[in-house]
Amino acid sequence: MTGITRRTLTFRKTSVAGIAAAGAAACALTLAPHPAHAAEPAHATTPATVSTVTAAHVAQQAHHAEKAAHHTGAAKKPHTAPRHVDAVTAIVKSKKYGNNLDGWIRESLAIMKAKHIPGSYEGLHRNIMRESSGNPHAQNNWDVNARNGVPSKGLLQVIQPTFDTYHVKGTKNSLTDPVANIVAAANYAAHKYGSMDNVDSAY
Repeated sequence: MTGITRRTLTFRKTSVAGIAAAGAAACALTLAPHPAHAAEPAHATTPATVSTVTAAHVAQQAHHAEKAAHHTGAAKKPHTAPRHVDAVTAIVKSKKYGNNLDGWIRESLAIMKAKHIPGSYEGLHRNIMRESSGNPHAQNNWDVNARNGVPSKGLLQVIQPTFDTYHVKGTKNSLTDPVANIVAAANYAAHKYGSMDNVDSAY
């Protein structure tokens, strides 16, 4: 080898090898991703991530809307249907009729009209005067009913079983109550005779 010693060749070989190694390392550093970047996905926000976030947001908004609707509904007062008052009860509670024979007959006629029970003032008055002379506490203690333990009582002399059968709901459940007695008797007469107006004797 002319002008070049073995030592020089060795140095040159080492230098070339070192440069080659250094170049490879540099390339490796340049191509290799940084650890921080390596952990990141190719796209910071993928379509799937956007959909998940959007669905969660929509669900949360729906929950808030449902909660608000619930509170709004709870704040509203419940609808209450008007309480129905029976016609007979309304008549009895009106207190616009006198507490005498005329008032009892007129109140009875109003109730009879509401319940479609036939009868007139004249028919009721005529039979009342014959049966009790207008005394609501009159009682028969001598006829067959009395002997059987169920005496006739009241304005129209009604026995308890008949009153119980023909009593009109809304009137007092008392045989000797003037209005209850008249209406029950008129109801009975309507079923048996067509009307109290058709009664002219003991019935």
